[in-house]
Amino acid sequence: MTRFARWTALAVSAALLAAGCSGGSSDDESDGTALDWGRCEASDGAPAPGDDWQCGTLEVPLDWAEPDGETIELALIRAKATGDDRLGSLLFNFGGPGGSGVSMMPSYAPNVSKLRERYDLVSWDPRGVAASEGVRCREDKEIQAAESVDTTPDTPAEEQAYFRDAADFGQGCQKAAGKLMAHVSTADTARDLDRIRQTLGDDRLNYFGISYGTELGGVYAHLFPEKVGRMNLDAVVDPTADTMGHAKNQARGFQRALDNYLKSTGRDPEQGTREIAELLDRIDAEPLPTSSAGRELTQTLALTGIVLPLYTKEGWPALTSALRAAEEGDGSELLALADGYNERDASGRYGTTTHSQRVISCSDARQRPTAAQTKKLLPEFERISPVFGPFLGWDTAGWCHDWPVPGQHDTPEVSAPGAAPILVIGNTGDPATPYEGARRMADELGKDVGVVLTWKGEGHGAYGSGSDCVDSTVNAYLLDGTVPKDGKVCS
Repeated sequence: MTRFARWTALAVSAALLAAGCSGGSSDDESDGTALDWGRCEASDGAPAPGDDWQCGTLEVPLDWAEPDGETIELALIRAKATGDDRLGSLLFNFGGPGGSGVSMMPSYAPNVSKLRERYDLVSWDPRGVAASEGVRCREDKEIQAAESVDTTPDTPAEEQAYFRDAADFGQGCQKAAGKLMAHVSTADTARDLDRIRQTLGDDRLNYFGISYGTELGGVYAHLFPEKVGRMNLDAVVDPTADTMGHAKNQARGFQRALDNYLKSTGRDPEQGTREIAELLDRIDAEPLPTSSAGRELTQTLALTGIVLPLYTKEGWPALTSALRAAEEGDGSELLALADGYNERDASGRYGTTTHSQRVISCSDARQRPTAAQTKKLLPEFERISPVFGPFLGWDTAGWCHDWPVPGQHDTPEVSAPGAAPILVIGNTGDPATPYEGARRMADELGKDVGVVLTWKGEGHGAYGSGSDCVDSTVNAYLLDGTVPKDGKVCS
């Protein structure tokens, strides 16, 4: 499958380096739950984060409809505020869905050193992710074998293989997740988030959500509007988009990023797009050799390798080099970029972020287009983007095909009347969560709640991306409660 993750640009930078490139209610009475913080241990090949960091676990209900029933454990991490004038905790979700907050928080902390002066920095692995009952739907050899599945099928045999692979993946997730499979929706995680807030002792939730984390923040605000403190949403998911809408949004966003990349190299975007689409067609017909033993660069892997460096402007030089090599018949560089995106290390071990992403997003999505419905819309997808459109079009039918549990909604409910003002940041060059989603999120949150800040920049996410205007506006909001004028623009 080819759905593109909505995760923080810092995670993308790490992936580029790995590739070798440069209706709820809230009851705040004590329930006896406490966090026992201790030293963080190394996990999954990553070193321990250092003495400044503490880790702990928190029990929450498996099913929030049965709060006294079976429980699961969530993994958390924190670093205490460095200054004396502490405001409380600031909770972070870095997107995906499926990203590990426990792994990402120490890496992201240098970006928010100013905020740490007055906040404890806290993050967690949401249910179904990494150390919080993380789901692995396939073994490594099965993941690698699936790389040969054509995700833009041209024949009945390829189409049959595509949907068989999709169904097999869902069955693997069901086997791995068990009872949890029906309880990993964004609404479930929003309720977990409120339990974390209560356990930390904060009267209100102060929150920094990036990418998919903005959707989680919006859902939390809808469920618990009276508990919203200072909430910053950066790289905003469009809450009005259903499955088809999200796919079209991403096709537009990545095509816009590709156009901007091509312009930066002095090429005509229309001509450059056509050449890349033709390259992908040639790879579809005949995969490219690579320096990785026993592996070829398939069309899907090539597309994935193109996607990764478009998340951040710093990735553009790697894309130039990889495309040049592919045109010369060597798929090694695009394969390395794809491996970075898929979290595949040198030993052939794959990460599980994309597994959790699919489990969570399919728990949310009620709209599941059929193959026939998708085929009718493929020409529209291709008009939006000859490069990304065909992949994302087919993905609407394949991503949750024959999924074992039903979805929760067509679009998430994020209206939050009565909530405190929420800062909503849109980036005009964002490929994964296009700019238009920020205004739509603010409108859905409601009058006097959603406040839009626009950054005219490239990449996925605005804070910490080099704009003093953005950073100072966010810092003033989170540290002093200064709400900017709705519609403020930073360039």
